[in-house]
Order: sequence, then structure tokens, then C-alpha cells
Amino acid sequence: MKAEYVNPFLQGAVLVFRDLLNEEIIRGKTSVKPDATPSHEIAILLNVTGSVQGQVVYSLNAETAYKLAEKLMPGTDRATIEKEYRDVLGELGNMITGNALNIFLNSKKDLDLSVPYVADTRSQRIDIPKRTALALNLYSKPGMIELNIALE
Repeated sequence: MKAEYVNPFLQGAVLVFRDLLNEEIIRGKTSVKPDATPSHEIAILLNVTGSVQGQVVYSLNAETAYKLAEKLMPGTDRATIEKEYRDVLGELGNMITGNALNIFLNSKKDLDLSVPYVADTRSQRIDIPKRTALALNLYSKPGMIELNIALE
């Protein structure tokens, strides 16, 4: 997979974490997976169409999801966060995706990205097409996010 398709998502996440959450992201291990299936219970899924096709999946554990929601909803009680975290993570996915899309547009890439869909795999089943994925671990104080990119 070409770096020109991976880096915009990585850069988008770095920008959002730095500017919105006041958090730095450290890139960790990179691996290859048979598909973009999330390794953690919460997933933000995006479909990519255009000159390449595939999926981008941000995967995080529930505690990281709640910590990110708390940062974006300061002063909100835990019960409300547990009800609203999907909407908050969807907005986080929208912001990261928006940054990535701007990078693609500036580099004249013909790509469209779907609206992010947030799934909790503890109570939902998601179907991920079989397509080799590059998995990047992104570390921040709230926790680790796995970024799975499966494009062809």
C-alpha cells in the first residue's frame, strides 16, 4: 500500500488530536492484517471510493472511547457519556476524515470518503470485506487507537 494513501489519515488524526484534544499522538507498531477488522470493541468505519477502493477503520477500547468523549464533553457525567459516546466519536471521525480529505484534494487525488459509522462490537456484528490491511498503532494519553487501512 502506498504511503500517499496512508499518510493523510495519519496526518488527519495527528491534527485533530493536537488541535482539538490538546494531545500528541505517537506512532507505534505497524503490521499487516488479512483485513481491516477492528482489534478493539469500538470501531469508526469509513468507506473509500474513487481511484482506490476500500475501508479505513479506527479501533479503540471502550475506556479510551470514554476518555476521548470526556475530553470533548467536559463536565459531563459518566452515564451521559456512555449514552452519547458514539455521536462524539462519529464527530471525531468526521474531523479526522475531513482533514484527510483536504490532504487528498490538495494532492489532486480523486477519492470520496463516506460518513463515519461508529460500531460497538460488544453488541453489534460488523462485516468487513477480506482485503489486506495495514494496521498502525497510534498512542496518546487517553489510550491507543489502531488505524486499519485496507485500500486497493
